[in-house]
Amino acid sequence: MEGVLAITFIFGGGCLFLLAISPVGKALAERIRRAGGAALPDDVRAELDALRSDVVGEVQQLRTEVSELSERMDFAERLLAKQRDGQRIGPA
Repeated sequence: MEGVLAITFIFGGGCLFLLAISPVGKALAERIRRAGGAALPDDVRAELDALRSDVVGEVQQLRTEVSELSERMDFAERLLAKQRDGQRIGPA
């Protein structure tokens, strides 16, 4: 059991080392480095905030429209149900 574990660590460590010195490993390290400490420039941050507020506003508007459409559909279903009930029962 210990032999299998030792072989796994040796080959796993070797693979990680080769990944670290490969272009893929270097690109991954650079991406992690940029994401960790660097802040966005003020103009980019302002543009992103403006886009975010636009998207949030549009989503709120869509929610309102969907809610109104749902109420209209419920009303139409009730009218159709009344009309069908009247036909089933017959004249009073």
